[in-house]
Amino acid sequence: MKTKRLFVVTAVAEVGIGVALLLSPQFPVSMLLGTPLDAAGAQSVARVAGAALLSLGIACWLARDDEQSRATTALIAAMLTYNTAAVVVLAHAGIVLRLFGIGLWPAVLLHAALAVWCLACLRDAPVTAAK
Repeated sequence: MKTKRLFVVTAVAEVGIGVALLLSPQFPVSMLLGTPLDAAGAQSVARVAGAALLSLGIACWLARDDEQSRATTALIAAMLTYNTAAVVVLAHAGIVLRLFGIGLWPAVLLHAALAVWCLACLRDAPVTAAK
């Protein structure tokens, strides 16, 4: 049950942000970092990030009813990696680069909470032998 909720929350959040980055990367980046996304190359990279988030969201949505399996565990481990990296990158942007948008610290807290949730789900996952 804890895993299903994690997958649903992640799916909704990442599909939303992914679509926003694909359609208009300027707005979410401005809200997150408080800086314009000026270069065409940066917009293209932001759109690729949007496609990746959309893909993660779709994978989570499709996995939401799966029982614990090696594939479910792998997806949670991938989400843990993503959320942990997001915390580090966004905190670095705020602390070291001094970038600040209204959504920066809420995003850091959200990704930190999701990383902890992923850890809790992985801790509770049954260990199965490889076939």
